[in-house]
Amino acid sequence: MSAAASAAFIKLADYFVRCRQQAADLPMQEDAVDYWSGVGFTLDQRNFVAPMDEVSEILSVPAYTRVPGVMQWMKGVANVRGRLMTVMDLSRFLGQPSELQEKRRRLLVLDQDDLYTGVIVDEVLGMQHFPLDAYRPVPPEREEHVGPYLRGGYKRDGELWSVFSLRRLAQDPRFMQAARTG
Repeated sequence: MSAAASAAFIKLADYFVRCRQQAADLPMQEDAVDYWSGVGFTLDQRNFVAPMDEVSEILSVPAYTRVPGVMQWMKGVANVRGRLMTVMDLSRFLGQPSELQEKRRRLLVLDQDDLYTGVIVDEVLGMQHFPLDAYRPVPPEREEHVGPYLRGGYKRDGELWSVFSLRRLAQDPRFMQAARTG
């Protein structure tokens, strides 16, 4: 081995020893945790979370025009950036009208296929992240008015955040039939 190669080897060995000494103070490597994310919101003082891929945007409740002959939970039609959007009150649809002023409430927008609708909720809590292992199935019979729209939930700090599917809501024939009959 030449003197230059020997000096380089000694230098590398020195780097190795110093790196090992410095690494002793670093935290241990932990396994990465996978998270599920959604948009948190409240309804009747309960926390829910909607899947990220089901909420295209969050808005203040826009000015809307009432439509005669529709159910009370259909608030009307709004012009949002040149597109007509139906505005629905989720609390009223579920049979539990909110006591909050409408201007304080928020709108979750579902833009899927030919459906462009805004669903009014009490409050939006922003993005929520849950470890995948915190998932819990929620039996629908326990949640009579929201049960058909739930896809389980995530437990965090002793509280269950139920996953509320806007797609399931949009597939409900009662939700899609806003006209009053009879």
